Amino acid sequence: MKNVNKILDKLETIYPDAQCELEYTTAFELLIATILSAQCTDVRVNIVTRELFKKYNTAEDFAKLSEEEIMGEIRTCGLYKSKAKKIKEASQMICSNYNGKVPDTLEELIKLPGVGRKTADVVLSNAFNKDAIAVDTHVFRVANRIGIVHTKTPEKTEFALMEAIPKHRWSHSHHVLIFHGRRMCKARKPECEICLIKDDCDFYQGKE
Repeated sequence: MKNVNKILDKLETIYPDAQCELEYTTAFELLIATILSAQCTDVRVNIVTRELFKKYNTAEDFAKLSEEEIMGEIRTCGLYKSKAKKIKEASQMICSNYNGKVPDTLEELIKLPGVGRKTADVVLSNAFNKDAIAVDTHVFRVANRIGIVHTKTPEKTEFALMEAIPKHRWSHSHHVLIFHGRRMCKARKPECEICLIKDDCDFYQGKE
């Protein structure tokens, strides 16, 4: 049985600055940035949103734009056509159903077009300071490689991590697992030999 708290303690020591790397000032800005981050780097999203949010940064702003106008603003983020549609529809729904304010519960967030559990969890944990574990590709890969969980899908990973990790550590564990995935436990070439948690890792021990 893994000592999950011990592993998280080590990761927090390695990545003391672990936090959301998307730039935002409001829950709505974070929601838009997270939608844009699908299959796109946070670095690229931040480049786009630095200019985008100077012009438009409320649900009302985006609801008034055409999909084509939104496409023009986010073109370099990839999948821009489908993202523009989701952003416009989500903005309209926030205006009509939530008085222009991003809802602060998982149940309401996932009703928004383009918002799945991962996006909702990012917004809940970072914008609303609620306990949540957002499972992206890094969290899914790293948690399974280490052996904290043994799951086949991101959703199953989320629920397994909620069981394995104390609730008060959910949100920050998401950040340290992402930092580890981006900086050390990379998808194609994990740097196992210099990894400081290799002795706790099933992948390194050849158990995966």
